[in-house]
Amino acid sequence: MKYTERYAAHPADFKNYDTTRIREEFLMPDLFQQDEISLVYSLYDRYIVGGALPVHKTLVLETIDPLKAPYFLERRELGIINVGAKGTVVADGVSYELGYKEALYIGKETKEVSFSSANAQEPAKFYINSAPAHHKFPTKKVTLNEAEIVEMGSLETCNARRICKLLVSSVVETCQLQMGLTELKTGSVWNTMPAHTHNRRMEAYFYFEVPQNQAVCHYMGQPDETRHIWLTNEQAVFSPSWSIHSGAGTSNYSFIWGMAGENLDYGDMDIVQPFQLK
Repeated sequence: MKYTERYAAHPADFKNYDTTRIREEFLMPDLFQQDEISLVYSLYDRYIVGGALPVHKTLVLETIDPLKAPYFLERRELGIINVGAKGTVVADGVSYELGYKEALYIGKETKEVSFSSANAQEPAKFYINSAPAHHKFPTKKVTLNEAEIVEMGSLETCNARRICKLLVSSVVETCQLQMGLTELKTGSVWNTMPAHTHNRRMEAYFYFEVPQNQAVCHYMGQPDETRHIWLTNEQAVFSPSWSIHSGAGTSNYSFIWGMAGENLDYGDMDIVQPFQLK
């Protein structure tokens, strides 16, 4: 287990950040380290983003000091999406096998969580999001076949995409955590366009299936004062509630979105049209 902490930023201060500062505050470049659980604890809604890469041993999710709790999920809920080969998550003695792009919700007060891979030569990669929880909901696995699927965008506007709502209120009971993934179709590069903000929720993006030697430019900031940050495969970025979160790649790609905040309404967003951005 290893972790780092990130502070929240005021939008007026954010305007003064240079490239290095933006990357230091918002980019999460190395979530998957062999035989480690790597976490980033953010003061945006006390959200945690991380990765578990079990290769030669089983990894146990232990508490970290900022939580001031005897075990990790004493006051939290956890969302997991596997972006690697087949693996197993054990939650309080119950095993859940996760294949590629399959998800698992683990409820508050689950005391023991561990991660393992079926094959060390092709390990699982468990992408992790966690948020504070006020109620205990049942642990539940969700496959792509069980997800709520939405087709959006078009090839004409380079944003034809499939949104797979995995750990959302219409599929599984959660306190505030919402997670899913979006797959851009060949020939499309724009995600979440038109862009939007939602002051009721913060968000985190994890970009994957980015081809070798390609990259994604993630846009953030207030609509009238935007900035950008370049990401490569299997990197993540925090998006404050006051910030847009959109991106364009040099190829099509996929990304996992996770969010937490005041409500569970996926459609709660303030749309910003492309011609309004500055």
